[in-house]
Amino acid sequence: MKNGKMGLLLLAALIGAPTACAFAYDGTNCKAPGNCWEPKPGFPDKIAGSKYDPKHDPAELAKQQTSIQGMEERNRRRVANFKKTGKWIYEVDKLPADSSADKPASMDWTPPK
Repeated sequence: MKNGKMGLLLLAALIGAPTACAFAYDGTNCKAPGNCWEPKPGFPDKIAGSKYDPKHDPAELAKQQTSIQGMEERNRRRVANFKKTGKWIYEVDKLPADSSADKPASMDWTPPK
């Protein structure tokens, strides 16, 4: 009898614990359902000029653009070679020297079937 009551109490505690935890935090003020983000106290309304401003270096930001331009140039050479030969070569170093055309190749190619 004593084991039955203990088992029943344990079962009730296991079932009730998750639901009690779900209602424990009520500190959010949601603007809309699912939009409950709030800044921490002391976080400024305007980021620029505050201690939270990342102050990105223009030279660091230009690195990504340089990388993208290099990628586009390599893809242009690959596509030009593909249109010329019908064979896709991924390694730019293995492309023939004359595969880079003066005019940019269209990126609207479809692979051969």
